[in-house]
Amino acid sequence: MTDPLTLAALDTERHVARAGWDQPLRLFALVPTAELVAQEPQLAAGLETHDTAEGALSAVEQDDLPEADGVEDLLARIAWPEQVAGCALALERIVVPPAAERDLPDDPTRALEAVAAHADRQDVRLVVAVTRDGTARCLLRQRAFDSDDRVALGEDIAPGLVHALRATFD
Repeated sequence: MTDPLTLAALDTERHVARAGWDQPLRLFALVPTAELVAQEPQLAAGLETHDTAEGALSAVEQDDLPEADGVEDLLARIAWPEQVAGCALALERIVVPPAAERDLPDDPTRALEAVAAHADRQDVRLVVAVTRDGTARCLLRQRAFDSDDRVALGEDIAPGLVHALRATFD
């Protein structure tokens, strides 16, 4: 896939991956690269070939995110100015087989401890990117297969996060 959103999502995922694992949630504004370079001409020297394509998007990391009780609460507090064409979120999660989820304790703290200690747990990083028009891309990297050529790509890998990111443009 060579559409601007997919390329921006892949670039963002690789950028995040270079910092390794065990990172906090990271949020990025996706802005038209041409507009970004027009405002910051010195950035042109570092562009890749695909960054100069029609409609290319660049990720701008958002620092100093507001305090929130979880990702849903954080995203409910986010609104983007018109110059922002999309956004991307990178976060890590622990997943276990569906059978293991059925046996989790009701207490959230104990459930988290059980998931973290589970023998079949998998550490994953999700990058979810959406545009104002609702287009979405999801990427998933497993720690066990930590390689740029082993990243899964789809539109509905994390439907809840896609919906929450879309809502930041409402």
